Amino acid sequence: MDREETRKNKSKRESAVSIASATQKIPVDWRGRPCKPNKHGGMTAAIFVLCLQAFEMMAIAAVGNNLITYVFNEMHFPLSKSANIVTNFIGTVFLLSLFGGFLSDSYLGSFWTMFIFGFVELSGFILLAVQAHVQQLRPPKCDMMLSNGKCLKVKGYKAMIFFVALYLVALGSGCLKPNIISHGADQFKKQDSKKLSTYFNFAYFAFCAGELLALTLVVWVQTRYGMDVGFGVSAAAMVFGLIIFLSGTLVYRNTPPGGSIFTPIAQVFVAAITKRKESCPSNLKMLHGSQCIVPQDGTLIHTDKFRFLDKACIKIEDGRSTSESPWRLCTVSQVEQVKILISVVPIFACTIIFNTILAQLQTFSVQQATVMNTRLTHSFTIPPASLQSIPYFMLIFLVPLYEIALVPMIRKFTGNDSGITPLQRVGIGLFIATFSMVCAALVENKRRDYAMNQNRILSIFWIVPQFIIYGLSEMFTAVGLIEFFYKQSLEGMQSFLTAMTYCSYSFGFYLSSILVSLVNRITSTSGGGGWLNNNDLNKNRLDLFYWLLASLSLVNFINYVFCSRWYSYNPSLLPVVPLHEPQAEGHDSENPN
Repeated sequence: MDREETRKNKSKRESAVSIASATQKIPVDWRGRPCKPNKHGGMTAAIFVLCLQAFEMMAIAAVGNNLITYVFNEMHFPLSKSANIVTNFIGTVFLLSLFGGFLSDSYLGSFWTMFIFGFVELSGFILLAVQAHVQQLRPPKCDMMLSNGKCLKVKGYKAMIFFVALYLVALGSGCLKPNIISHGADQFKKQDSKKLSTYFNFAYFAFCAGELLALTLVVWVQTRYGMDVGFGVSAAAMVFGLIIFLSGTLVYRNTPPGGSIFTPIAQVFVAAITKRKESCPSNLKMLHGSQCIVPQDGTLIHTDKFRFLDKACIKIEDGRSTSESPWRLCTVSQVEQVKILISVVPIFACTIIFNTILAQLQTFSVQQATVMNTRLTHSFTIPPASLQSIPYFMLIFLVPLYEIALVPMIRKFTGNDSGITPLQRVGIGLFIATFSMVCAALVENKRRDYAMNQNRILSIFWIVPQFIIYGLSEMFTAVGLIEFFYKQSLEGMQSFLTAMTYCSYSFGFYLSSILVSLVNRITSTSGGGGWLNNNDLNKNRLDLFYWLLASLSLVNFINYVFCSRWYSYNPSLLPVVPLHEPQAEGHDSENPN
C-alpha cells in the first residue's frame, strides 16, 4: 500500500514538473546558461532586435511596394496578372510566418531561426539584383502602355530565376517576421505588461521607420538608377540588419525550444474524441492536472468554454495501476491552451478584410498614381510608390506621441497598462480602415471623370488621404493584434501565435487576388472585360471595386464587434487585479473589452 501511494505521489510530482517545464522555460544566454537579470534582456537587448526589424522592413518593403512596376514594365505581365503576382508574393511572405513560428518554438529557437532565414532572404535579394542588372536574364525591352499589351513576357529559365529569387525572399522574410517580434518581447518578463506594451509600440515605430526609408530613399534609387541598384540597396540593408542583430548575441534572453508545439494540441483533440461518451465531473478538482492550476506557476485556470474538450482531462478509474497515455489523458492547462487557440480564430478572421485593403494600396493605388500628375517641380517628379511613405511620415511622430502622451492619459481613466485593451485597439483600427476605401473610391471617380470627360490629369496629391487614413488605422490594428496574440500565449508558443497576426496579412492578400479575378469574371460582358480587366485604368471601374471593399470592411467591423464581445480572457493571462477591485465570480473572467 505504501509503495502504491509513493508511486502515485511521484506520478503527481512528475506531472506538475512536466507542466511547469512546458509553460515556464528558463531563459538562457547564448551558451545555454540561465540568464542574469542585470546582464541579459531589457530594452538594451531589444534595441538590437528592433534595428533588424527596421532594416529588414526597409529591404522587403522596397521590393514589395514597387514590385508591380517591375513586374509590369520589365517582366511584361498584364496589369491584373501583375497585381496578383505581387499580392501572392506578399501573401506567401506572411503565410510562411507560421512555418517560421513553428520552427522557432519547436526546434530552433527564435535566435537561430532569425540567423538562418536572414541569410536566405539576403540570397533572394542578391539574385533579384543580378537578374535586374543582366539584360539577358529579362525579356526584350518594350513599353507595355504603347504596345497595347503585346510585349513578350518573361518565360522559361528567366521566369524560373525571377520566381526562385522572389520566393527565397518570401521564405526568409516570412520566417523572420514573427521571430523578430517574439524575440524582442522575450527580452522582458511577460508579467510586466507596461514594458511589453511600450515595446510593441516601439516595434511598430521601427516598422514605420523601415517603411519610410524604403518608400522614400530606396524607391527613389529604384526610379532614378534602376531596379537593379534598388534591389542591391535592399541586400545591403539586410546585411546591416544582420550585423546589428548578431552584435547583441551576448545580451539576449533566449527561450529554449520545447519540441513540437502541435503534439500537445493534437493530444487534446484525440483524447477528447476518445472519451466523447464520458461525462465531465461536477468537481473540477477531479480533472487531471487541476491540482497544479494556480496563476503563479504559469499554467492556465479552467474555463467553461468548449466544455467538450474537458473530456480529455477525465481520469478513468478502472483499478489498473498503469497510467494512461498522453494521447488519452491531458492536463487542464494543456486543454485551456487549445481553447485559447480556438477562441482567437474569429478575432484573426476579422482582420483579413483589413489586409485586403492594404493589398489595394500596394497595387492598384500605386498604378493609379502612375496615370496622375506626379510633377512636384519642373525638374522633380514623385515616384508613385513613394506615396505609401506618407502615412509613415505621420506615424513616425504619432507612435511616440501615442506612447508618451496619450497612453498615460487614457490609463488614468481605464486603469489598463496599455491605455485601452488590445481588442479595443484592433476595433478602432478596423473602423477607421473603412474610410480609406471610401476616400479611394471618391478620388478614383473624380480622376477618371477628369481624364475621360475633361481631358485633364488630376494631381497625385489627391490620393494622399487614403494612405493617411489607412496608416492611422494600421497603428491601432497592427500593434493591438500583435500585443493581443503574444499575451494570449503560454511560454513556448509566442512565435507561433505572433505568426498568426502575419498570417492574417497572407489571407488578406490572397483574398485580394481572388476578389480581383472574381470581380472580373462577374462584371465581364460579351462586349468587353470586367471592372479591372484592362491595362488602361481609364477603361476600368476601379472606383466601383473600392466601393465594394468599403462595404465589405464595414460589414467586417460589425462582425468584429460581436466576436470581440464574445471573447473572454483566461484569468491566468490577465494582469493581477488590486485587492480593492471586485473580482468576477466563477472561472471565466469578465470580458475586459
